[in-house]
Amino acid sequence: MQKTKNVATENRMIRYRSAILLILFLGIFLLFFIFSVTMGKTVASSRRTENKIVKLENKGIRGKIISKDGFVVAYSEKKFRAEINTRSIDPKKKNLFIKLFAIYSGLSEREVASKFFTKSGKKIHGRIVLTDNIDYRLKSDLKSLSYKMSRLHIFRPLNPKKPQIIFGLDILPDSETRFFPNKKLLTPVVGYVHTEMKDNYRKPKGIKGLERAYSRYLESEQDGLLYAKKDVQGTPLLDRESHSNKRVDGMDLHLNIPLSFQKDVEAVVTQMKKETAAKEVMAAVMDSVTGQIYALASSERFNPKHIRQRDVNALHPKFSEYLYEPGSVIKPFTMAIALDHDKVDLNEHIPLGGKLKVTNNYTISDDEYFQSLTPKGIIMHSSNIGIAKIAWRLTGRELYDGWRNFGLSKPSGIDLSRELIGRIKSASQLNHKTHSANMAYGYGMLANFMQLVRAYSAFNNDGVIVTPKIVEYLSDKNGKRYIVPRDVVNVQACSSRTAHIINKMLEETVNRGTGTAAQYDGITVGGKTGTAHISEKGQYVEKYHSSFYGFANDSLGHKFTIGVFVIKPKKVYFASQTAAPTFQKIVGVLVKHKYLVVDKILAKIDLSRRETLRARKRAAYLRKIEEYNEEHGIR
Repeated sequence: MQKTKNVATENRMIRYRSAILLILFLGIFLLFFIFSVTMGKTVASSRRTENKIVKLENKGIRGKIISKDGFVVAYSEKKFRAEINTRSIDPKKKNLFIKLFAIYSGLSEREVASKFFTKSGKKIHGRIVLTDNIDYRLKSDLKSLSYKMSRLHIFRPLNPKKPQIIFGLDILPDSETRFFPNKKLLTPVVGYVHTEMKDNYRKPKGIKGLERAYSRYLESEQDGLLYAKKDVQGTPLLDRESHSNKRVDGMDLHLNIPLSFQKDVEAVVTQMKKETAAKEVMAAVMDSVTGQIYALASSERFNPKHIRQRDVNALHPKFSEYLYEPGSVIKPFTMAIALDHDKVDLNEHIPLGGKLKVTNNYTISDDEYFQSLTPKGIIMHSSNIGIAKIAWRLTGRELYDGWRNFGLSKPSGIDLSRELIGRIKSASQLNHKTHSANMAYGYGMLANFMQLVRAYSAFNNDGVIVTPKIVEYLSDKNGKRYIVPRDVVNVQACSSRTAHIINKMLEETVNRGTGTAAQYDGITVGGKTGTAHISEKGQYVEKYHSSFYGFANDSLGHKFTIGVFVIKPKKVYFASQTAAPTFQKIVGVLVKHKYLVVDKILAKIDLSRRETLRARKRAAYLRKIEEYNEEHGIR
């Protein structure tokens, strides 16, 4: 009996243990089943997420503008913005988020906290911009902050059903900002930009100057793009199916202009504006053989980063956009045309007489009285009557073609954003004495400053006018250089013989004529003054433009064409008192920067010549006083 009882007890224990084992097995199986289902859902979710394509952009940036001496004149930087979805921040750790972001961003905690509310004080549930205009350094710091916040579990999943997906602090590209570190220097040549919005991204667009003229090269060619699947956390997966486009930034412009030289030339024109009370003073320095621009300066400049209402007049580069009647600086071209057509005897004395009546309504007069002058004397003393008589020896077609050969009423080719080409009389009009005479000394026509600088290069370059070049070459980010394509080419404006003759006439104009204020001892200088009345509403008024165009060479072969243009001077207006002295100071800047080297022997000769000339002028002045006294019986 006892034995039977023990067996029954043992059987119950076995069944009990079996039940326990079965329950454990079922429990384990159930847990495994739940785990498998969960993993299946996760994997399925993951796979569904991976099937989504992520597109990451790496915005290209605008190229730099770099001076001849290696200074960056303009450059771009990408700016970023910090965004967060307010619902992704754990409410218990919101204050910690605000404190940390304030420390890293430099904002106050109050500023950061205010981003979470509308202006009316309502809480924002969704994406907010915490700050923008973030540079690369702060971007890196905030990226690091985002990682640290994740480690502190500040962020939470937006969807509890997808706890594996957590969005944190996003640092996104916001804009490209253009910087001009030298502020007003080299403006308005460098120009300025405006910002345009494209695909929620702000980019600079060239409006004036080099920024516009070279927009097609400066602008980025291609943004970098990455197309790839993403994992559960949104990270791109670089596999065989992913592909990308390389970012191609804009090209860099390398100028012929050394910034240090430009700065000194700008100082000269600024000072001359003060001395003459002019509206504006401009100057250009160009290599007579290559056309390379060493300086292109205006007294009217502005900061491209902070343009004010009073800067409006300075925004347009008048070097190529301001048309005017040049006056007497046209006379050497008229003389050159006549020389090329063998209509001038250099030894001939052409009768003048101070005034010449052409029609009942048109009389030509000279500022100084001369009974007669040689062709050289006509240029030296700027005789209107003399140059008119020479122009009358030519047909209208010969004059028209000749002035066009010098580039008048044609683009100069200067690489700025815009050029107004002006006008000259037609060939048929120039068959009439009034029109041909008027144009022979620079009236009845319109030209711009750079056209005249280019035209004068002919007299210092064997008759060839060269195309002015601000930009020397382009380069890509790999340093490869590209030649700048030019629409305007060099042209043989007159014969080499004619150019040499005019060159000597211009030298004598500076040595003994109207341009003596441009002399520089030890440097060969030649040029022509021009003082022209301004026409307003069809009538000439008591306002003037004064200019001086010419050249400065040294004995080592350095040759420069220089132009100076003074708009509406008030204190003094004759070119001999305004433009010519400015020209002389610019030659001094060329010497200072060692682009021209003074010949000490020639300097002594120049000094002796000037002393002799002063003595002759004084003697002539005294003779006139004696003649006046004798005539009026004064002892």
